[in-house]
Amino acid sequence: MLSLKQFNNSDNDAAQQAIAHCVALANWQQQLVAHRPFCDSAQLYSVAHELTLGWGEDELLLALSAHPRIGEKPEGATSEAQASRREQAAVQESDYQSREAIRVGNQRYEQRFHRVFLIRAKGRSPTDILNALTERLCLSDAEDIEVSLEQLREITLLRLQEAIQ
Repeated sequence: MLSLKQFNNSDNDAAQQAIAHCVALANWQQQLVAHRPFCDSAQLYSVAHELTLGWGEDELLLALSAHPRIGEKPEGATSEAQASRREQAAVQESDYQSREAIRVGNQRYEQRFHRVFLIRAKGRSPTDILNALTERLCLSDAEDIEVSLEQLREITLLRLQEAIQ
């Protein structure tokens, strides 16, 4: 974790590296770094959110390349994998029946939408996740893209808040 002062005073490469785990979109990372210095955390988070509003399907698909399936234990030592492990802890620790239902739901979702199911797992129970997964299976592709983008924004901003304070 960095202080806002450290983030503001870091060189561009170090600053981008500090937020790289927030979302696998180098353009967003570079734009946020270019907006420095930030007067306070509220300004940082406001600008970060504003920069997410232009995301579309292309950005979603690129970002999904760094997201494991919900319920699968992310492998590796990357900062993205570490963040996913923390965020999905409740699912990993849930009972077999819940994990299996989420696994089957993931398969159905991927068959329907041809992409990984994305949800902000932090603060959600396995039941909450399964209910959201079931609801999302009833959406059109365009509707689900919008919901997925909102989830991506939430994940990104939560990770940013944990990375820079």
